[in-house]
Amino acid sequence: MVNDEKSGIGARRMLERAFAGISLLAGMGMALPGAYLLTLGGSTYYLVAGVLLVAAAVDLWRGRARGAWLFLLVWLGTLGWALWEAGLDGWALLPRLGLLTGMGIVLALIRWRPGARTARIAATATAAAALLASISLVLTGSHGNASLPLAASTAAGVADGEWHHIGRTVGADRFSPLDQITPANIGKLQVAWTAHLGMPPKGLAGTIEATPLMVGDTLYTCNMDNAVIAIDPDSGKTRWAFDPKLNVDGLKMTQCRGVTYHRQPGISGPCAERIILTTYDNRLFALDAHGGQRCRDFGNNGEVSLLDGMGGVPKGYYYQTSPAALVRDKLIVGGCVLDGQAVNEPSGVIRAFDAVTGRLAWAWDMGRPDRQGLPPAGETYTRGTPNAWPPISGDDRLGLAFVPLGNPTPDYVMSHRTPEMRRYGSSVVALDVETGKERWHYQTTHLDVWDYDLPAPASLVDFPTARGLRPALIQPTKRGQFFVLDRETGKPLVETVERAVPQGAAPGESLSPTQPYPVGMPSLAGPRLSEARMWGITPFDQIWCRIRFRQARYDGDFTPVGTDKPSIIFPGMWGGSTWSGISIDPERRIMVANVNHFPMYNRLVRRADADPKEYQQFVAGRVAINSSRWSQTGTPYAAKVEPFMSPLKIPCSQPPYSEIAAIDLGKRAMMWRHPVGRARNTGPFNIATGVPFVVGTPTLGGSMVTRSGLVFIAATQEPAFRAYDLRTGKLVWETRLPTTGHGNPMTYRSPRSGRQFVLIPASGHPRFLNTASDQLIAYALPE
Repeated sequence: MVNDEKSGIGARRMLERAFAGISLLAGMGMALPGAYLLTLGGSTYYLVAGVLLVAAAVDLWRGRARGAWLFLLVWLGTLGWALWEAGLDGWALLPRLGLLTGMGIVLALIRWRPGARTARIAATATAAAALLASISLVLTGSHGNASLPLAASTAAGVADGEWHHIGRTVGADRFSPLDQITPANIGKLQVAWTAHLGMPPKGLAGTIEATPLMVGDTLYTCNMDNAVIAIDPDSGKTRWAFDPKLNVDGLKMTQCRGVTYHRQPGISGPCAERIILTTYDNRLFALDAHGGQRCRDFGNNGEVSLLDGMGGVPKGYYYQTSPAALVRDKLIVGGCVLDGQAVNEPSGVIRAFDAVTGRLAWAWDMGRPDRQGLPPAGETYTRGTPNAWPPISGDDRLGLAFVPLGNPTPDYVMSHRTPEMRRYGSSVVALDVETGKERWHYQTTHLDVWDYDLPAPASLVDFPTARGLRPALIQPTKRGQFFVLDRETGKPLVETVERAVPQGAAPGESLSPTQPYPVGMPSLAGPRLSEARMWGITPFDQIWCRIRFRQARYDGDFTPVGTDKPSIIFPGMWGGSTWSGISIDPERRIMVANVNHFPMYNRLVRRADADPKEYQQFVAGRVAINSSRWSQTGTPYAAKVEPFMSPLKIPCSQPPYSEIAAIDLGKRAMMWRHPVGRARNTGPFNIATGVPFVVGTPTLGGSMVTRSGLVFIAATQEPAFRAYDLRTGKLVWETRLPTTGHGNPMTYRSPRSGRQFVLIPASGHPRFLNTASDQLIAYALPE
């Protein structure tokens, strides 16, 4: 009996000493960097808590009860500090309280003995466990409750059960009048069919971002190889397919965001209805909608080169990422220019082609606005100008195409830019589709050196004003701001002000003293960063992020990027809206938007200091694209462009990293907003943790709304497809996907069965380092 007691005491002492060793390491891991953080002007907590943990470890090693009480003191102090600094936000409390709470429970169990005194210790452990459980229940935001009065829909030319453009209408509202699937019966939604669209060749990554079209009795979409596929809407079986045989040798990735439908009025027969395809290797195809054959009267045997007039285009420097916009029988085409490589990159020219003949109707070249045709022999469209890589929207009644422009390349320097580049960068431009002449333009970021391209198409809506309804567009941005402009004039329809922004450009560079803010619309930009908003999953990676924050320049929005220290850019180039844009219910005048909150950690590097091997310009098949080291050849500076992440490969900023929100356009007020996406497929080093709580993962993709009051969205880093109640924001349906989905959802009604289907592609995405797939999945209510 005595030996057993001695054995128990010996085991307990060994456990106490082991715990003391861990506490010593934890204390040193907090105190040493905490002292450095203090010298940077940061929090005193880590130094004080670390020193006390070391003292507790010494006492516990020596078997003194005081060590346990010191640990309790640290925990109680940490609790008070955490609540003062982070409030009741569960994710914010995790790195502050999670580790110490877990250690406290272990210590209480080690020191537990029968009797009153140890009962108090056990009670403390129980309370700590209860706290740990409570903070893991992460708040997902409050839900509003709004009435939904119906107004007349502004959609024209698209039957209720069909979907004719990437945004359903050319105005890109992504609204369907169908109401068979409702918040009341959506719980019965199930997979109706799955189609496999085809994988790219080995060694080539890709993603299916296409929103299928539904015209008549056929679905039309494209895969990663840019093949067009016509699909039976009831069974998912392929009716025909067309392979453009891409020439992408030396490239690593392709994508397709959809196709375009055109019907030639007054005729029948082959190619009276056609599917238009833009390809990654810069070709424009016209195909018969009923058989997939080339339309021989379009261009050269159904094909037009989009490289005519472009001059020398190095492989991979110019490519098509979005379908052509169809406005008044004109196919409006932009193009994507590779970021950050050099001056004199390909032109961002906007072109229109006749949808029947394929002839060039006009070209809008901002460097030569007087010239609407091809450049003369020996000349090219103006090189290096801002380009339009997202989809383009339009207004058939006004005869306007609305072009969302990016900034000129290279992205993070201004000194090389011409007056035209400075004038049009990051602007939405209204072009007359008959002449190609500019009607108006509106700049959302002046002298953009933060890569704040307009990332999404403008969405059209009849907007309520004091003077009645006005034809408007809403332009999303990477900043999480939404500009509301009169479609006829380009003038803001909500209060928009110029605010002073931080100054201090790098030598030879220039900045705008002010930037525009649409203060009359709710913002989804996210809260201003601070040291307290630095995050981690433990105190150690959190303090690392705090130190990095203190080492950088951060003055809020539009922090200049310099050479002496890194700058934190928030929202960063992956922030705000993505190419998928917003959804608008035109009947209830409600806007739905999903945005990302993701900071960047950027720095300019003087040309003399830029290692040529580290900052190499991309050459297809020879020099890979380095997404964090931009050469910016031909300018005084290279650029280091990195996501602000910890050594564990998780963001340094506090969750959420994405939100979805609904805004009442009549009241110009937020109806509801909350994070979207659970944490189960994310974690340190991209290892899935399985944690099922909502964290708000990054999103790539957008939403769709229906007349029945549903919002559908996939998009997240978690392979899931969701539906929310438009009135309240309540999650009413959720299902797992085989991998992540990054196209916008769409819906249609089969003319044969009368069933309403909802479609989402599930392909994964190289940026999320997840499983690649080629699936298009249709959901419907049981027959």
